[in-house]
Amino acid sequence: MGVVALVALVGLSPVLPGSAARAATVPGVTSTGSGTTSTEDLAAYRRALLEKQSSAVDIGNESIRALHAQEVERLGYEPSTTDPREIARQMMLNKYGWGDAQFACYDKIIMRESKWDPYADNPRSSAYGIPQALPGSKMASAGADWRTNPATQIRWGLGYVADRYGTPCGAWGFKASHGWY
Repeated sequence: MGVVALVALVGLSPVLPGSAARAATVPGVTSTGSGTTSTEDLAAYRRALLEKQSSAVDIGNESIRALHAQEVERLGYEPSTTDPREIARQMMLNKYGWGDAQFACYDKIIMRESKWDPYADNPRSSAYGIPQALPGSKMASAGADWRTNPATQIRWGLGYVADRYGTPCGAWGFKASHGWY
């Protein structure tokens, strides 16, 4: 945003040094008899302008933080996270309230299913992705990008575990005794 646009946003008029005509339109800035603006008035005006600009920046930053928090709430994980394990850990905590013990169980399942590879494809079945959904197309219910997006696959997989077994440790207990989940 340019200075003039920011100045207009915060409700001040730009004043250039030596501009008595413009200084006369700014409250608290007076013109000297020689057609120039007093140094003290310009300094005070600049301080006021900087304070208003700083306030505008603070408001903008707060808005950005609020939008970011909404996105984290919607997704269940920090959007800049790329490691599938960390995405799962964050989703488990933020969406289900599951901590490290439940993550350890989910990690055991996923390490045996796909080793966290979003492109894992079982040639003997149509199981696909991180959770090895059977068929893989089931994950489309979590997003159209289910073939390539680890977060979509994890979202679907955690929902499956919650619906079918209650918790990842419940799913791990079943998988350990049956060989599948």
